[in-house]
Amino acid sequence: MTGMGVAATPTLDRPRSDDRYPSRFEPRARITDRLDPVVYGSPDDGPLSASQLHFYLDNGYLNFEDLLGPEEVQACLDELQRLRSDEAIKTADQAVIEPGSRELRSIFEVHRSSEVLRHLANHPKLVAIARQLLGSEVYIHQSRVNYKGGFRGKEFYWHSDFETWHVEDGMPAMRAVSCSIALTPNTPYNGPLMLVPGSHQRYVSCVGATPAEHYKHSLKQQDVGVPDDDSLTQLVQEFGITAPTGLAGAVTFFDCNVMHGSNSNITPLPRSNVFMVFNSVHNTPVAPFCGLAPRPNFIAERLDFRPVGAVMDAT
Repeated sequence: MTGMGVAATPTLDRPRSDDRYPSRFEPRARITDRLDPVVYGSPDDGPLSASQLHFYLDNGYLNFEDLLGPEEVQACLDELQRLRSDEAIKTADQAVIEPGSRELRSIFEVHRSSEVLRHLANHPKLVAIARQLLGSEVYIHQSRVNYKGGFRGKEFYWHSDFETWHVEDGMPAMRAVSCSIALTPNTPYNGPLMLVPGSHQRYVSCVGATPAEHYKHSLKQQDVGVPDDDSLTQLVQEFGITAPTGLAGAVTFFDCNVMHGSNSNITPLPRSNVFMVFNSVHNTPVAPFCGLAPRPNFIAERLDFRPVGAVMDAT
């Protein structure tokens, strides 16, 4: 892992002059207003209608019941099963193992290691929506599979992706969108994605300095870069909580700064999702705002900013 930091504490003790969203420097959390647009495109730029763009502007997410067809879903599900049964993958840097077990929690950079998921990252329906929301060509900032098996699938605690991507990866602005693709039914009971709709209009500055190589712990259980109880309570009291559900093939796009998480899964019903994070080609990472070395490229792309969609557009 080239260029990983070795210091035990951040090299910065105060925000940089170009840090528009400082976090993890102050002893107390703060909630401030978002400084960037939410929607960068217009109804003429893609498949989303004016009402859909307005809903995303207000709520920070869009949910589609059947954006992908049954054959596409089955091909992806077969690929997830293949990846999960490959013992060699569990020893790869890109793999995250559940605490206390040998079960896979996540696999990163799947659009590079899997031809099936590479095509998914270039799917014209997904890319067109991302382009419209972000108002530009887009590339894959991060891709991953999240497995949440039955009975013991662990939770993902509340967080804003952007807070981490900004602090630890150097993403300058809130101009990225996550796409969660359900490959198994997401029910109210098996630990679905939960969102605080409207929270993307706020920015929670978190407490706690960033340890070196923080990702090695945070991908299994995140303690730094999560909202404090008071901030989370304030957001939920203002905006509430929603949990988009759906059958296999349902797709949820959500803003990079929306507060989200998921409960553990104690049902027999597994939940598996693929995440593609589309970032604007005008929002490529700079030096991390915490002062540490960047996280590995398989977590946050820093080398390949080629726009996605060309593979499928050409076919």
